[in-house]
Amino acid sequence: MSSAAADILDRADGIIGIRPLQPTIGAEIDGVDLSRPLSPGQRDAIRAALLRYKVVFFRDQPLTNEQHAAFAAAFGPLYTHPSTTADSRIAPIHKIAAADAARYEKRIHRDVRPGDAYHSDTSWRLVPTWGAVLRAVTLPDVGGDTIWVDAHLAYEGLSDDVKARLEGLHVTHDFREALVGAGHDYPIVAHPVVRTHRETGQKILWVNYTQRPQILGVELAESRELLEEIVRQYKRPEYQVRFSWRPNSVAFWDNRAAVHYAVRNYGDFPRVLERILIADEPLYANL
Repeated sequence: MSSAAADILDRADGIIGIRPLQPTIGAEIDGVDLSRPLSPGQRDAIRAALLRYKVVFFRDQPLTNEQHAAFAAAFGPLYTHPSTTADSRIAPIHKIAAADAARYEKRIHRDVRPGDAYHSDTSWRLVPTWGAVLRAVTLPDVGGDTIWVDAHLAYEGLSDDVKARLEGLHVTHDFREALVGAGHDYPIVAHPVVRTHRETGQKILWVNYTQRPQILGVELAESRELLEEIVRQYKRPEYQVRFSWRPNSVAFWDNRAAVHYAVRNYGDFPRVLERILIADEPLYANL
């Protein structure tokens, strides 16, 4: 993270409370009421914590849709996903419903092996959204956790040989079938397998296993081999934080620094969460 962000985080005591959950990924934040406008100091401290820990969590935050949107908007312009339904008065709020997700996975994620669906949001765009704020709405009594992975540690854990092989390679992010089904036309894009985070300078492994990844410029067999190695990195517990949702919980993550995985172990319970995405720099908002 930048020296300025580190300085802000060092001064965060008394502004917000930060309790790390793992050494490099995941922290719970308290001492702030998300239903009220953030002070500049609170906003800057939360953003600095996000840069250091990749995903931050808030407990006991009963929010209206308007308050949810206002909190996310403190960190940048909001992005409305093309598959968002019109059942919310606030367009950027995207309902993550278990029943919808199950139908979608059966139709679109046919080739994703169980346990492999690590992904980042909107990676199908030339400039993906940089942040996401997800809040619990309807939860099962137990189960339904979400796992986030420190994609920088995943990169650092690779052998020097694999790092060298990945240098300069791109991987596809193919979301076209789902987008066309939602009436949205967008080409298949490819991003570097190893990206450099614009603010922290960290190298990260960035593959979306829900979007038919293929590494370009190598034989298919080598692409499959490299993708297997990357997903093995994502699955290593020492690179993860696992969050157990409770009513009125909120998660805020840096979509550039982490990938995540939704644990489906709650049967047919109608679990619902609501997500708001934060667009990247306005200069690139329409790409």
